Parts: sequence; C-alpha cells; structure tokens
Amino acid sequence: MKALITLWRVIKSGTQNVLRNATLAVAAIAVMTITLTTVLFLYIVNITFDNTIHQINAKIDISIYLNDQVTDTQTNNLIVQLKHTGEVQSVQYISKSQALALYIQQNSGNSQLQSAIAETNNPLPATVIVKPINPSDLGQIKNLLNEPQILVLQSDPSSYSGSLKTAIDRIAKTTTVFREIGIIGTVVFAVVSMLIIFNTIRIAIFNRRDELTIMRLLGASNWFIRGPYIVESTLYGIISALVSMLIVNSIFYTVSNSFQANSLGLLNLGYATSYFRRNLIWILLIQLGLGILIGAVSSLIATRRYLKFKTRK
Repeated sequence: MKALITLWRVIKSGTQNVLRNATLAVAAIAVMTITLTTVLFLYIVNITFDNTIHQINAKIDISIYLNDQVTDTQTNNLIVQLKHTGEVQSVQYISKSQALALYIQQNSGNSQLQSAIAETNNPLPATVIVKPINPSDLGQIKNLLNEPQILVLQSDPSSYSGSLKTAIDRIAKTTTVFREIGIIGTVVFAVVSMLIIFNTIRIAIFNRRDELTIMRLLGASNWFIRGPYIVESTLYGIISALVSMLIVNSIFYTVSNSFQANSLGLLNLGYATSYFRRNLIWILLIQLGLGILIGAVSSLIATRRYLKFKTRK
C-alpha cells in the first residue's frame, strides 16, 4: 500500500512538473514530435521503397539464348548447374517452337510481321529463363554464364548485359542507399531528441536544486527524487507520439485526396497510405514505445549525471 502511495505521488509530481515547466515542456514536446514524425516518415518511405523494389525485382529475369546445336543433355546440365548456384528461384526452358508461338501471340496485331514470319524459318533460339531470388546478388549466376563451356552454348549474350544489367545494378544500389539513409536518419534524430530532453531535465533540476537538496536532507530516496523526472519525460514521449500520429494521418489524408497519381516515381503513395492505415495500431504502439524509451533514457542519464546518484545494490 505504501509503495502504491509513493508511486502515485511520483506520478502526480511528474505531471505537475510538466505544467510547472510549460515553456520547456512545449519545446521538448515539439522537438520530440518532429523527431518521431520524421522517424515514422522514414520508416514508411523505406517500407514503400522496399515494396516497390520487390515488385520490380519480381519482374526481373535473365534470358539465356541457346545455339540450335545445343542438345537436350547439355540443356539439362545447364539447368541443373543454374539451380545449384543457390541464387535461382526458378528456371524455365522455352524451346524454339514455343518461342516462336509466344512471339506470334505477342505480335498478333501486326499482319505484316505475321506474313514475314510465315515465309521464313524459325529464327528464334531456344531460351532458358532464370528468375533470381535476389537480383542484387547474382555473383554465381554471372560467373557460371561467363564460363567458357557455358559461353559456347549461347547464341547471343544473355539478357543480363547492356542496359538491363545497368538497370538491375542501379535498382540494387538504390535499395541499399535508401535503407542506409533510413537507418542513419533515425539514429540522428533520436540522438538529437535525447539531447533536447536531457537539457530540459537538466534545466528543471537546476531550477529546483534547493528543493531537491532539502528533500535529500529529509531522507527522500533516490527513486522518489528521480521518479518525477522520469514521469515528466515519459509524458513528453506519449504526447509527442500521439501528436506525430495525428500529423502523419492528416498528411496522408490530404495526400490521398489531393493527388490523382498513385505514385511519385519509386514512392507509391497509395501503398504508403494503405500500409499506414492497415498497421495503425501497431505503428501507434511503436511510436509510444519509442517516445517513452527516448524520454525515459534521457531522464535517467540526466538525473544520474546531474544529481550524482549512486546505484544501490
């Protein structure tokens, strides 16, 4: 019962500190709100880019064009070797006749081309289509295709060359860059927020130094002195998380009603908005947890540093 009363007094004192230091509280909440809003945006943008890159990667495959002299045994051996690289999701073999049928179907509206094809022998090669697991990691597939005994089987360079190779490599590089930016941005803004709250608590301690000295002389425990500041900074985190969610929700609502386009380059606005709304509860819980964590850790560091508490065993 005594512990509950003490806890209630600590919570009450922390809440009063927020009201007492209204100016500092507003400044700390504003900075933390900006931090949490930025972190949330970076997270959703990163998730959206990942989804876009995943959709692009799902459409990427490598076509290996075979000579007409390649036997079934050689083709089967090539397919087995490709599967053994560990980088292949699936392998599809298209014979010359199947390739011609697909080409005719794809150009069914071009009567002149249909006539030209009917008057010539099938010029299309048999093809092995490889769908990689991760287009950004094609090391073993590239090495295999460049081996002399595999090169002689190919009538033309594989589709993983020229402009397509450049596009795949750029996609892989873009994915890596955006992930790194998201991580670095999150860390930077979290540190900035912690420093702001740290200094806010430091100023609050300085303003109440005489009161705290009296409390210690009267035998108040370290927890009783430190607790209100932890509660105060925790409230900063909770309020900032709620405000940041309102800001992001308002922005997505405005964007979804203002933009006719569903995407801006790699940023799919429709997916970002739907992801935010589908995962609203989880995102809110994560925001609250992050706000409370930043606030509590900052307060613990500040009180330990400037009140010179000693850890009790």
